[in-house]
Amino acid sequence: MSGAAPARRIVGPFNRVEGDLEVHLDLDRGRIASARVNAPLFRGFETMLDGKPPSDALVLAPRICGICSVAQSQATAKALAAAMGLAIPDNGRRAFHLLLGAENAADHLVHFHLFFMPDFTHAAYAGRPWHGRALQRFQPGAGQALVAAARLRARFFQVMGILAGKWPHSLALQPGGSSKPVDRGERSRLRALVAEFRAHVEEHLFTAPLEAFADLADRSDLARFAARHAGGDAALFLTIAADLGLAELGRAPGPALSYGAYAEAEGALLPAGLWDGKAVRPLDLAGLVEDPAHAWMAGAALHPGQGETRPDLAKPQAYSWCKAPRLNGQPVEVGALARQLIAGHPLIRALWADRGSNVESRVVARLLEIARLVPALERWAAELEPDRPFCHPAVPIETAQGVGLVEAARGGLGHWLTVEDGRIARYQIIAPTTWNFSPRDGAGMPGPLEQALVGVPVGNDEATPIAVQHVVRSFDPCMVCTVH
Repeated sequence: MSGAAPARRIVGPFNRVEGDLEVHLDLDRGRIASARVNAPLFRGFETMLDGKPPSDALVLAPRICGICSVAQSQATAKALAAAMGLAIPDNGRRAFHLLLGAENAADHLVHFHLFFMPDFTHAAYAGRPWHGRALQRFQPGAGQALVAAARLRARFFQVMGILAGKWPHSLALQPGGSSKPVDRGERSRLRALVAEFRAHVEEHLFTAPLEAFADLADRSDLARFAARHAGGDAALFLTIAADLGLAELGRAPGPALSYGAYAEAEGALLPAGLWDGKAVRPLDLAGLVEDPAHAWMAGAALHPGQGETRPDLAKPQAYSWCKAPRLNGQPVEVGALARQLIAGHPLIRALWADRGSNVESRVVARLLEIARLVPALERWAAELEPDRPFCHPAVPIETAQGVGLVEAARGGLGHWLTVEDGRIARYQIIAPTTWNFSPRDGAGMPGPLEQALVGVPVGNDEATPIAVQHVVRSFDPCMVCTVH
């Protein structure tokens, strides 16, 4: 009825999402009028680290998450290296790139096959011309693509054993590099594992060389690729996206940021920057704050270098354990889409110019990142020099600060460390999903997911609305990182 108060609904918990998530929706005439995203579990790793020796962060902080363990370890190691004023040798840098790149490529593969695509096997889509193919490839527990992707991930993660001894939570990643050297035989095995990963995704995901997807420049190219390689899972997604209008679903206005990744002497494979919707600007984190106005946290909006973690469960206006990161007063989207926008990839720039950030463009950016990462992994493995150092020894820290910025699969991850009198005095973390699933800030500005959900259709008979699931999963949330 026109003029009636919006209906309210709580959606959650979500399956196939790492951690606990609820979304509170206000509905108006069958669409979402506003959303509030609730991360309902507090974990407290930042408070666990208070008073510990700095080296303990290498053990504790990566245990925030077993999915992005390498990213957490590298952020910790980089923060400690900055506090120590320590550089790492070329082999250590290559090992870091290989570990992070392998984790991110595998994460994108798993997200696509096991988390995102199974939603299209839903009975709501029965009768669509592609539904039978979706069931064959992605039916939960039985789909051909799901089973093969899970096996490939397990096989590919032998890379972690060679480079870091084990996964997750390896202690090989140190401030001075990687303490696990690689001999010539291991280098050959690394190259074989990366080649095996390439062969699988070329045969099943793209049914084309990776370079054919990486070279796409615009939406017309994307459509031609889907037509020419219709037997692949990427083409199946593109067919579904076109049929369901996924480029119109889950739109968020930006801006977007990347901390940069895979830096080398000649420049980073993925540079740092801030996408303002039209162009890339230099990334300046001086205006970064974590706003706790609607979080169950006490205190003011502070830069993470001065931040604090003080729970306040009685706070009346709060609805999440997630603080609201804001850069110069704005919510910011992070992830593969942000990285490829800032890197200037023509396909992602063209998709943004067409319809901005949306369900389709976020997933395409992850597929593109697989296609771009694997050749880089091949190069880094070939460049390892077994007879040269992989790690420099750490040095003691008495009083210092350090920041470790990493691009995990889901986006920018930052660790801010303060050491006083040889002990950790402050440790603050902003995870990728903290950015994307942040609550409102003190000015009432919603976070990226909260904005992306506005206007999404919700049927009266949908207990867990399928369109809401598509939008939520397009960000690939990790709630355990969010509530670190």
